[in-house]
Amino acid sequence: MPLPHDLCARVQNAFRARHQKIALNHNTQNLGIMSILLRSGFVSNLTRGTIAEPSPAAFLAVNDAQRRIWADLKYRNDLPVLHHMEIISRPSKRVFMDLTEIRRLCTGRRAQNVRPMGMGEIIVIRTGDKEHEWLEAREAVQMKLSGEVMCRAQ
Repeated sequence: MPLPHDLCARVQNAFRARHQKIALNHNTQNLGIMSILLRSGFVSNLTRGTIAEPSPAAFLAVNDAQRRIWADLKYRNDLPVLHHMEIISRPSKRVFMDLTEIRRLCTGRRAQNVRPMGMGEIIVIRTGDKEHEWLEAREAVQMKLSGEVMCRAQ
């Protein structure tokens, strides 16, 4: 499985460079994290496509290595909506939390070595449930699911 720190770095660098669109490798991890960013309002649109263009029709015609997820980045008053995106769970130190610890993060308290969520901030959780594998922390608390704390965006 690809590492999420690559996705965090690419998205953050694209916002800093003021790109309008960004192309990411097509896999379930990137699709899950980007859909959370879409629901949270950090990106305005997600489209499947190829290396060359965002085209859903061409997406079905190419092989897996050439498939991409295209995201339209969102700006407000010529400033990027996403200011900072960082990885929490690293390959060398995985961060797993149960429901009470995730709830502590959502209510503004520290859990393990993870600082609490601030206003306008999201934390992405990877759960063991196949139907709801990628969730935002508040959604995980609502569904009573625990899991690995992957990254945060603000």
